[in-house]
This record gives sequence, structure tokens and C-alpha cells, in this order.
Amino acid sequence: MTIDSLSEILNDPERQDKNEIFAQLGELISKADSYDPLPYKSDVIEYQYYIFENVWKEAEELRRSGKLVALGKKIRCPVVAIHGDCDAHSAEGVKIPLASVIKNFRFILLKNCGHRPWIERAAKDAFYTILKKEL
Repeated sequence: MTIDSLSEILNDPERQDKNEIFAQLGELISKADSYDPLPYKSDVIEYQYYIFENVWKEAEELRRSGKLVALGKKIRCPVVAIHGDCDAHSAEGVKIPLASVIKNFRFILLKNCGHRPWIERAAKDAFYTILKKEL
């Protein structure tokens, strides 16, 4: 199955097994979001498509309207974003909007790293070193 075919199935109002289909989609996206992951066991307890669907609609609206980034103006504590250079989500798409609204913001880019640095072979140690230092 492909991401497109699984997404199409999720849009079918007649399908009853959406949690299972959503789990398959999550596994594919996880592979696509990784650069060189170490073997790991998924930490997802249960995939709940209907919860995701409702939350994501709200998140998409906040993003589209610009309200999500605007909420960053309310953040008063230091923020450090740790991002992989091979993450499917654009580093600049994270760095630029957050730096524009959060006064005490730093951005750290990890080499050879996808979306989840804690499982990436080349970035895991650097990620945990940074995390320990920042905490």
C-alpha cells in the first residue's frame, strides 16, 4: 500500500477499520521521515484515527490562519528547536516563523537526521547531549 492509497481509504466514510489503516499509514510515514533509524519498537499504544482527524482539522486551521505562529508571541521561556537536516519538514519552515515570534529562540540542526533524532543512528548521541545540556 502507498501513502496515497491509505489516505484514500481513510477518506471512505464506509470503512470501519480506520484505526488499522491509520496504523499502516503511520508506519509508512515513519519510514519516510527517517534518515538512518536504529532498530526500535514503536511506542504507539493505540492508533485512534478519529481523534487524530478532529485534532488535525483544528491544527490545520490554526496554521492556515497564522494563529498558530502568533501564539508563539505568548511564550516567555527560552525555546530550543532541535531539527534534523533530512527531516521532511523544512528546517527553514520551522526556524524562520518561530524566530520571528519567540524572543529567546535558538535553532540547532543535526546532520544525517530525520524527524525523530532519538532513533537516528548518526544523530541520537548528539540529540541526547543537547537535550541534557538544555534541561
